[in-house]
Amino acid sequence: MAQITLIEAVTQALAWEMQHDPSVVVLGEDVGVNGGVFRATQGLIEKFGADRVIDTPLDETTIAGITVGLAAQGMKPVAEAQFEGFIYAMLEHIICHAARMRNRTRGRITIPAVWRAPWGGGIRAPEHHSEANEALFTNVPGLRVVLPSSPARAYGLLLASIRDPDPVIFFEPKRIYRQYKEEVPDDGEALPLDVCFVLRDGSDVTLVTWGAQLKETLEAADALAEQGISAEVIDVATLKPLDFDTIHESVRKTGRCVIVHEAPRTAGFGAEIAARLAEHALYDLVAPVERVTGYDVHIPLFRLEMKYLPSVDRIVAAAKKTLSAS
Repeated sequence: MAQITLIEAVTQALAWEMQHDPSVVVLGEDVGVNGGVFRATQGLIEKFGADRVIDTPLDETTIAGITVGLAAQGMKPVAEAQFEGFIYAMLEHIICHAARMRNRTRGRITIPAVWRAPWGGGIRAPEHHSEANEALFTNVPGLRVVLPSSPARAYGLLLASIRDPDPVIFFEPKRIYRQYKEEVPDDGEALPLDVCFVLRDGSDVTLVTWGAQLKETLEAADALAEQGISAEVIDVATLKPLDFDTIHESVRKTGRCVIVHEAPRTAGFGAEIAARLAEHALYDLVAPVERVTGYDVHIPLFRLEMKYLPSVDRIVAAAKKTLSAS
């Protein structure tokens, strides 16, 4: 079995679904002839033709509108926003139409569409190309928000997202697009949506994260283990709807929680998790919930970029702070 990168897993999932479901089409800027800015759709136009791998004008608003129209008429479009910072021009159609169509038509019309977007910082790009804006979409009823953290989860969760009857925002952590490889069977097996993945068992503190920050979080768990501290690591994977039960079960065991994300701190999705812990797990906690996040500024240019992103040292310090509180 071949080992592949996260970006290759995205391509593999798209190809599988297009091969087995003729209603799946891919559209976006440069997704056809050029294979996408990150080459996520490379080779698809040769396999499936220009009728199913559609190069669009440089017009995100139109891409989003066409996507809604195609989905409303029985297709399964997968649209690409070249970068997450370009997705704002799509919000009118995503929020006002795609997310509301099932409710608006009392279930008569659904929007089985996926909007893919390379997400997050760490590649030395300007701010519109480096944003972590997932919390914006978790506030919209009717949307699923998915953010994988490995090649295997990217493959399985993208398959599940395309098959879902409702609209999905599928953010891809581009900092780890090609960072490492793992074995991913090309068998069409989807992973469950709306489920957190416990990647490491622990008993002293729960570390909760998603996307590219999983790498630093696992490294922090290793560093803590060297100091005799057992950290449980949870990959949220689907932010909306949130599998809070898995997080709560872990916190019930450890009594402590550190939430890690690279989005700005204020109203980041970590705040929602912390609020639910306060509501439902207050008597399970033996220390306040800690958040390790980006700062409330636009992500800086590359000289300061890695100082903005949560580091292993910051995660370790937060975990040790929870341990010193009791």
